[in-house]
This record gives sequence, structure tokens and C-alpha cells, in this order.
Amino acid sequence: MTHFLTIEIADGIALLTMNSPETRNVLGFDQPSAEIEAACTQIAADRNVRAVVLTGAGKAFSAGGDIKNMAARLDNKDRQPIDDRYYYKEGIHRIPRALYHLEVPVIAAVNGAAIGAGLDLACMCDVRIAAQSATFAESFVKLGIIPGDGGAFLLQRIVGQSKAAIMTFTGDAIDAPEALDCGLVSQVVPDDQLLPTAMRLAARIARNPVHALRMAKRLMRESAHLQLDTVLELSAAFQALAHSSTDHRERLLQAVAAMGKKR
Repeated sequence: MTHFLTIEIADGIALLTMNSPETRNVLGFDQPSAEIEAACTQIAADRNVRAVVLTGAGKAFSAGGDIKNMAARLDNKDRQPIDDRYYYKEGIHRIPRALYHLEVPVIAAVNGAAIGAGLDLACMCDVRIAAQSATFAESFVKLGIIPGDGGAFLLQRIVGQSKAAIMTFTGDAIDAPEALDCGLVSQVVPDDQLLPTAMRLAARIARNPVHALRMAKRLMRESAHLQLDTVLELSAAFQALAHSSTDHRERLLQAVAAMGKKR
């Protein structure tokens, strides 16, 4: 069986490539969901992995949902609305749960079109870098459906409520420069420099202690929906763990020694 996702791990960085260019890396509800979830589980268990880069093979990052599959399901007379609820929960919803809760920082290297669920997939990552040719669209409404995989939660937290509303209600695509202007991506680079740029950023992240990285990301995720007092309590608990780590001791002593040399 051909895998939807390829995984390469080296020097503390996991490179995940959606490898279905013939389908424009559409996110079918079975194999892609299972493989992305499994990759996140593998990475979470590997304490040597400090950063992840997610990209797509071919000309698209991901064209989103499988439209052909949607059309086929329309003709299934035995399908009930309640079946669709579990179809989502047991299918594509596995992707946002796995990526959003992964404690390792994830960089989306958006190499082409990120459409519908493909855009939402990019939004599940912590950082997005775009190739000059990349395009983005929250296009569900054009098919008469809604963002069904977390986009309503994710997009407005990145670009703000007003911009997210325009993108969601029109379904219109934006190009890479506009994505940069609205904060959807942090950087736009020439197409041939996309992966090297993303890997260099991943390397900068991977130089840092793994436990501090993972707790910092978890703290950022939790802070999105907690009250300040709760965040401070969680911060204190995480900081107590960080202060007791070997990484902190080594880095702190190195910093003190460096300060002494400068003086």
C-alpha cells in the first residue's frame, strides 16, 4: 500500500510530506487521517524530536477534502445525518486533535494551494511559511458546506475575526503576499527556497532543550482558552519542572560562564 505521508527524522527534526501529488494531497477521511495521527503519536513518543516540518509533494500543499468521495456519498440512500457525525469524528477530526495537541513545534511549509481543509491543516501548525506561488482559501461555502474540521476555531485566532469572516463567507482565495499581510503566514519565499527556509527555522528551534520546547508549546495552547490566574498556576508548575532539568542546569552554567568571560 502506498503511504499518504512520508516521515524522515534527522538531527531532531521530523519532515512530514503529504505524498499524493496525483490527488493534490486531498485529505480523505481514512488513510490520511490515520497516518497523520500515527505520525503525531510517533513524534510525541520520540523525545529526540524537537521540531516538525509539514509540506506537500507536487504543486499543492493540500486541496482539502475529497470532493469525489463527497459526491459518491450523496447517492448513498442508506446514509443518515447521524452517520455523518461519526464520519467526521472518527475520520478527519483525528487530524486537528493530533496536530493541535502535539507538543512538538510544527512548521507548515506551504508549497502550493492550501484549500478548504488544506488551509485548516496549515492553521493547525504553529508557524506557516509560504512559497511565492501558494494560495489559500477557506472555500467550504462554495460547496454549500461549513468548515467542518476546526477552521472556524483556528482561522480567526490567526488572522482576526474580521479577516476570517471575509475568507469564510466569500470562500475566495488569497495569494501569498496577502496571506503575509494578514498574518496567516510569517514569511513568503521563492518556491525553490521554501523547504530550505523551513528546515533552517526548524534547526534553530531544534537547538533548544526538548522539554522546554514542549512545555512552552503546551503553555501557549492552554493559554488560548484559560484565565490569567490559571495560566500563571500552570506556568509555575511547568517552570518548576524546567528549573529541575539537566538542560536548564547546563544552559544556565554556560550562560554564567559566558558572562564572566565578557567581563
